[in-house]
Amino acid sequence: MDDDKDFDVGPDRDFIEYVVKQLVSNPDEVQVDRTVDEMGVLITLRVGKEDMGKVIGKSGQTAKALRVLLRVIGSKHNARVNLKIIEPDGGEVAIAGGGGEL
Repeated sequence: MDDDKDFDVGPDRDFIEYVVKQLVSNPDEVQVDRTVDEMGVLITLRVGKEDMGKVIGKSGQTAKALRVLLRVIGSKHNARVNLKIIEPDGGEVAIAGGGGEL
């Protein structure tokens, strides 16, 4: 990997941050982190407690859609991109059929 690159920024991170801030009631509480390792790119998302339902959606459909769109962005850049949603209490949100293991 190239040591000069800043892995905290990328079109995938910017996309998720923009879309989620449009969905939630408290956009100031949205935190998006991006890490890169040998497995690919991991986008970690944190939102306020009252906004979790908006991000996950009915039966997890919103979260699934976000993951699908991230995969499209990743394929354009030859990278595997996964989304992990962290609950306000520190747990992870597992959604069947989501992008990768949680």
